[in-house]
Amino acid sequence: MAGKFELYEDKSGEYRFRLKAGNGEVIATGSESYKTKAAALNGIESIKKNAGDAKVDDQTS
Repeated sequence: MAGKFELYEDKSGEYRFRLKAGNGEVIATGSESYKTKAAALNGIESIKKNAGDAKVDDQTS
C-alpha cells in the first residue's frame, strides 16, 4: 500500500497535514498551520514537487 497525505483541522480550526507510510505510521508532519484548506493543499503539492530531488543537508557535524 502506498503512503498518503492526511489533511486535517487542528484544535484552533486551522489546517495541517501529515504524511503516513503504507503501514499507517506517521513519517512526516507539516511544520506550520495554514489558515485555508487551499494553502495546506498547496503545501502538500510543494512537498510532492520538491521532495524527490531534495538533497540532505547534514548539519550535525
